[in-house]
Amino acid sequence: MKVNVLNGQLSQDEINAYISRAENIHRGKIINEMTLRLDGDYVDIEYHFAPTNFERIRRITGYLVGTLDRFNNAKHAEVNDRVKHTVS
Repeated sequence: MKVNVLNGQLSQDEINAYISRAENIHRGKIINEMTLRLDGDYVDIEYHFAPTNFERIRRITGYLVGTLDRFNNAKHAEVNDRVKHTVS
């Protein structure tokens, strides 16, 4: 993880404490970069996270699905016959 310190200096122990805090607060996310902006007695922290993958879930024929690969022929026919609503 890249750490940028702006408007002053921090010891490596302080930087490590901010890294540890960030990892505890944002468990499960990958932090690529962190900017620590010093402002008197305050430190503003800015995180830059790695992109996360997600799967689109849709409600189709009464089921929440991401893909149609597990549907049988009848469900595929329902999907093909359904009316798609659009917002205008």
